Amino acid sequence: MLSFPIRHRLAGFYFFYYSIVGTFMPFWSLYLEDQGFNYSEIGILSSIAIITRFFAPFIWGWIADKSGKRMLLVRVATWMEACIWFMIFIIPNSFQAIALLMLIFSFFQNAILAQFEGVTLFWLAEQRSALYGKVRKWGSVGFIVGVFGIGALLEILPISMLPVLLLCISFLAFIWSFSIKEPTTAPNSQGQLEPLLPILKNPVVAAFFGIEFILLFSHAPFYSFYSNFLKQAGYSTTEIGFLWAIGVMAEIIMFAIAHVFFKRFSWRLMVSICLILTALRWFMVGSFPQIFAIQFFAQTIHAFSFGLFHLIAMRIIFQNFSLGQQGRGQALYSTMWGLGVASGSILAGHYWHSLSGELIFILAGCAVLLGLGFIRYLPKEVQA
Repeated sequence: MLSFPIRHRLAGFYFFYYSIVGTFMPFWSLYLEDQGFNYSEIGILSSIAIITRFFAPFIWGWIADKSGKRMLLVRVATWMEACIWFMIFIIPNSFQAIALLMLIFSFFQNAILAQFEGVTLFWLAEQRSALYGKVRKWGSVGFIVGVFGIGALLEILPISMLPVLLLCISFLAFIWSFSIKEPTTAPNSQGQLEPLLPILKNPVVAAFFGIEFILLFSHAPFYSFYSNFLKQAGYSTTEIGFLWAIGVMAEIIMFAIAHVFFKRFSWRLMVSICLILTALRWFMVGSFPQIFAIQFFAQTIHAFSFGLFHLIAMRIIFQNFSLGQQGRGQALYSTMWGLGVASGSILAGHYWHSLSGELIFILAGCAVLLGLGFIRYLPKEVQA
């Protein structure tokens, strides 16, 4: 039986990791603007995190499977994050210097989660079906704390203090990581890595990654332009922040109750529900931008668009990739996220003014339905 302390330790790291994300995502562009960067430069600096997601997770996944030292890599990455935020105050405040720091930061930031997901699944072992969602929900709580807590602090502190706050949270994540040992069920270092190609040829795995790409491609306008879209529709920053928080709260609820879905429905049906509801979400967002109640309801669908789909993804990866392939399996999941969001963001940004934000979201709703073409390759029966 899994002891409560390790559950709390795993949950605590998710909390600190997503506190960093919740602090960085909403406020970093404001910090850059305060430092005198123009919007073109801010756009480039903000895109670096997505670009590194193409290759960073897989590099770290290869190292993790080769060495078997997943928590060591997590500690190295969190320590480097803290160092990056410290270096902000030492290096010249130039575009080239900040770009280099962002490249290093995102390289390590994009490596942490994929490996820690593997650590969590190894530690939860046979109880992962029942406990993963309960542990993972604390990441969502951390994101909300980052958004609202740091947002409140920045009402008092100048935005120039943002790197100090990120430094403090990153250092806490680093310290907390020492409370989690390497999972005893994880494989040790491997002289010869098991090849991934036979696994990727498995119709279930190939179809799943295809569905993931399409789903995240449809999310790109949301992740990149939703706040701007709402602002253009006349929403205040408080209302915008509230709507973002509703989505995260919805995923917390899903993490807590997802076991009910897994007991009653097949993967095929659950993924179909995720895709159809996500399409409905983007149709509502694009069709009724001025109606707060509809935007509120659309955000609650994040429980399925991200929450339930993510839980399904963790099971598919753990069950189809061997123990010695888990690092690279998690890395592929993260890499596909980056490919989907980046390609969708480029297209959405290119056509935003010529087609309008409303039409972009409606097209995203149409695009996500393409994922239904891969559903037949997923298993009908749910596995434990």
